[in-house]
Amino acid sequence: MKLFGINKDGKFILYDEYDFKEENYEKDLESWLESNPDYILEDEKVLIIGRQVTTNLSSVIDLLGIDREGNVVVIELKRDQTPKETLAQILEYASFVEDLSYAQLEEISKEYLGEENLVLTDYHRSYFNLQEGEAVAFNKNQKLVIIGQSITKEIRQTASFLRKKGIEVFCIEFKYFKTKSGEQIISSECVVGKDSYTVKKVSSGALPKINKEDFLKSVGQYGRSFFKALIEFAENNNLPIHWGSKGFSINVDLDGNHINILYGWPQDSAFKQDVIYTSFAEILKKVRDAESIVKFYREELNKLGGFVPAGKELKCIITKDLKDDQRDKLLETLSLVAEKIKEKGLNE
Repeated sequence: MKLFGINKDGKFILYDEYDFKEENYEKDLESWLESNPDYILEDEKVLIIGRQVTTNLSSVIDLLGIDREGNVVVIELKRDQTPKETLAQILEYASFVEDLSYAQLEEISKEYLGEENLVLTDYHRSYFNLQEGEAVAFNKNQKLVIIGQSITKEIRQTASFLRKKGIEVFCIEFKYFKTKSGEQIISSECVVGKDSYTVKKVSSGALPKINKEDFLKSVGQYGRSFFKALIEFAENNNLPIHWGSKGFSINVDLDGNHINILYGWPQDSAFKQDVIYTSFAEILKKVRDAESIVKFYREELNKLGGFVPAGKELKCIITKDLKDDQRDKLLETLSLVAEKIKEKGLNE
């Protein structure tokens, strides 16, 4: 198959097909899919919660995700052909993943994102933009995804048999193209899928944590000045900042216990936009008389405008419409919320 791009003069640019393994490593494919999870399964979004996840048998899952309904998605990558052992490998992963509790999935997510206060239900609800009444049962089912440059006939036949028996296996074949100037294209086709132990400890390879400088480079035109003011406000008011792999949280320090009150995420995160999220759940979980604090917090944000419901939380997308006086009012509100938390103290 020949693949062409079209330049600004209307001329065709030939993309030649290359053997992916000749110029790339498996970790390159892993990184590309990790950065583009909406394209792993056709017509479905996947929230990536772990990379290089170690199982109880010391094997390693390439990528671990969750779909909209809370099903766990196990992704095994092969940069070349898929050997016969691939299915046995991913079925072993499935036997491990099936027994993971919600708490263990949350632990994997926290380690992967570098955010110790992350609440998986809130993160999942925000990512998929679920409504208040939409219930999710985590890990009720598992989806097994094999991605390779060439899915062999043996793998296709056996995967199709497993699907008939009720195991959700998907096989995705990809092709790799490149122009003489170095531009790259990946095409994919779902060749099998749309048609037809007690775990003691789990661990995930962690993404490197971002810092203030790199975070401000990753946000958009309107987010930069807003986030800079927000971060400086936290620094000047002794509100600890926890940096994750993409974003950060602002916390209140109660004798060494950090209570998260706000998340900040850049446009290259899972949310695809510069956005801030409240953390009512963290306050309700850890602070005495938390309901009154959350009520005040919610009312003040609703008054200043720009915030919309995101499950049980509120979120604000940072755009040119967000005014300086709204930002200043937000900072004032955060200061008052922090004072109230310090005044009430921790739950006993």
